[in-house]
Amino acid sequence: MDVDSLYQEIILDHYTNPHGRGLREPYEAEVHHVNPTCGDEITLRVHLDGDHVADVSYAAEGCSISQASASVLNDLVIGRSVPEAMGLLDDFTELMQGRGQVEPDEDRLEDGVAFAGVAKFPARVKCALLSWMAWKDATAQALSSEPSTADQGENR
Repeated sequence: MDVDSLYQEIILDHYTNPHGRGLREPYEAEVHHVNPTCGDEITLRVHLDGDHVADVSYAAEGCSISQASASVLNDLVIGRSVPEAMGLLDDFTELMQGRGQVEPDEDRLEDGVAFAGVAKFPARVKCALLSWMAWKDATAQALSSEPSTADQGENR
């Protein structure tokens, strides 16, 4: 089996068996993003525990690439510190914007390396980045929101 076939299989597996799908509570921020070029949509919630990503949940409609990317995002960022997860966002964005010329770090991006082939198709890059941009926006909102009485009194 060649690498492209393996990557396609990984994307298909995340599409048919999505990780983290379904909107859950609690959460500090929720965003809705749409890819206007193809109509893919995602509503994504972020739950932080201090400076760690405790949960990412989402409801999404769209192509296999956008759906699989949301599943991979869920696997990669939950349990990590926000700065570490933002570093993964940077790595994934660099991969997607590299037009197939960036060699992905499998130790960091895990199943995210499967999207290396997607980067060769500029029209599909927005599909792969949709959930990541939603996560970035939701996390920024969660970090900037005032703590409520339900929070543990930590300033964000």
